[in-house]
Amino acid sequence: MEPLKHECGVALIRLLKPLEYYQQKYGTWMYGLNKLYLMMEKQHNRGQEGAGIASVKLGGEPGKEYMYREKAEGSNAITEIFCNVQKKFRDLSPHELQDVDFVKSNLPFAGELYMGHLRYSTTGKSGLTYVHPFLRRNNWRAKNLCLCGNFNMTNIGEIFSKLTRQGQSPRIYSDSYIMLELLGHRLDREVERNFVIAKDKGLQDQAITRFIEDNVDMSNVLKTSMDDFDGGYVVCGLTGSGEMFAMRDPWGIRPAFYFINDEIAVLASERPVLQTTFDLKCEDIKELEPGQSLIVNKHGECNLKQIIERKGDAACSFERIYFSRGCDKDIYNERKQLGEQLTSQILEAVDYDTAHTVISFIPNTAEVAFYGMLSGFKHFINEQKVKKLEALGKLPSHEELMELLDDYVRSEKVAWKDIKLRTFITEGNSRNDLASHVYDITYGSITPNVDNLVIIDDSIVRGTTLKESIFRILDRLSPKKIVIVSSAPQIRYPDYYGIDMPRLEEFCVFRATIELLKDRGMYQLIEDTYHKCKDEILKKDGELRNYVQEIYKPFTPQEINAKIIEMLRPEGMKSPVELVFQSIEGLHKAIPNHKGDWYFTGNYPTSGGVRLCNQAFVNYIEKRYQYEHKF
Repeated sequence: MEPLKHECGVALIRLLKPLEYYQQKYGTWMYGLNKLYLMMEKQHNRGQEGAGIASVKLGGEPGKEYMYREKAEGSNAITEIFCNVQKKFRDLSPHELQDVDFVKSNLPFAGELYMGHLRYSTTGKSGLTYVHPFLRRNNWRAKNLCLCGNFNMTNIGEIFSKLTRQGQSPRIYSDSYIMLELLGHRLDREVERNFVIAKDKGLQDQAITRFIEDNVDMSNVLKTSMDDFDGGYVVCGLTGSGEMFAMRDPWGIRPAFYFINDEIAVLASERPVLQTTFDLKCEDIKELEPGQSLIVNKHGECNLKQIIERKGDAACSFERIYFSRGCDKDIYNERKQLGEQLTSQILEAVDYDTAHTVISFIPNTAEVAFYGMLSGFKHFINEQKVKKLEALGKLPSHEELMELLDDYVRSEKVAWKDIKLRTFITEGNSRNDLASHVYDITYGSITPNVDNLVIIDDSIVRGTTLKESIFRILDRLSPKKIVIVSSAPQIRYPDYYGIDMPRLEEFCVFRATIELLKDRGMYQLIEDTYHKCKDEILKKDGELRNYVQEIYKPFTPQEINAKIIEMLRPEGMKSPVELVFQSIEGLHKAIPNHKGDWYFTGNYPTSGGVRLCNQAFVNYIEKRYQYEHKF
């Protein structure tokens, strides 16, 4: 319900033919640039804080620019960037724009390599400085590095220390810049290695440059850099000499999809982006494997390299539920199944009274799960019809048939997303009053005091929207009972791999659990967990245990649900409320190939995630809890 800041989006294009080819076949040398625009717009859901693009020209002459970059902030960043690029072509004649030789010599972004990035901040830091791509300049073409990615690293302090021990001094303490510096340092070393070989061969001047650029081994650069990082990532890069690469983390946390033919090599964060942009079939597109890199050298030769041995199978399931484009064939079916397999729990909540139950959804990505829930209800009602027919023991009359057929699933558009609130009113009571009007309802959509109202959402995170808006607005319809359904399981643990959910106390499930512990006088468990977490964060990688899991063990999900309702229920609300969450078993059944479930289970795939979760509990105790209750 609440908007989350989440994974970024990436786009890479390598034209494998000369620009003349695209001019002749597609009528424009801007084929790559236009496709980049489409790829970024199709991933607009992944970045509404900023965007950036970069391009490299092959065979650039000394004294002329060959590497270009454009960045912008805000939700309109993509449009702003491409408008700025087009402005550079505005004063040219049609003849000049179609003259490929003129274009290659004189126009920016008339290159063979393109990179695009859409940003959602997970660091809390904002400003154009933090918008990808990042650029590291050098007079040697092969040492120029442009970098972007969809990532969040959990051990950036360790990497920073390593760089400083080597004598480096990164300008900015962030995972993006530190990755740029580390990769850039290793790229420098790779270039210098080839420089020594070239000199030993007796090469001189430009012959040295050509030798270096022909023999840069990006897999070597990646192997000597990326093994140090702990986190979820897809890292993409371009070099000034024409190398392109994309690498996925060895746990497979963050996704990347690619397509290669004789014209192009392309990569994006989501499969439908490539399907739509390039008119491809689902089976045409491949997924980058964990620890694998797609590398295209300056000659356009494409290779897949296993940079790091696969360390796990932890593709993010929450990304499938919440963030990814629902038009992907598999994601659509997964989300639908998430809704359908909740049917039995929902029926139990409404006492199987389908005749007096209206189902609906919060208008966001829960819509597909709603269709699944609709299918589940239809199946149940049809089964009841068959049983009634069989019980008749005779051919039914017209009236009996009509009565049976009159049983159907009642679904309505109950909730409407009305306005996007602005925080220009700072006084607390006024802000809360505004928040209560984020959603509106369809009056008359249910029979007051008779109909149950079932509302499905993709997830319940903080509970803020429930408390300040949803509960209040639905209560106006005076339903017999409100059932709020989450297609995702209870979110109990922070994420450190790309989604901006780093603090335990943000989650209504965690807050409810702490209140239950207090209610039952289980303060010792809180204290013991604190000390265990504090000791755990000092241990070495590979030996870590998530002790935050201990606080949930005394309670069933139903007990936690009841406490959440007690905490979030607004004063004056009359309607009874019940929460229904997806089970962990249901999650795995619906999304079997995406086993990354740490949000729900606390089973982090990396040591860095475990350490940060323990640290989050320590932070909560020391910054919040100790002021409420002294040990």
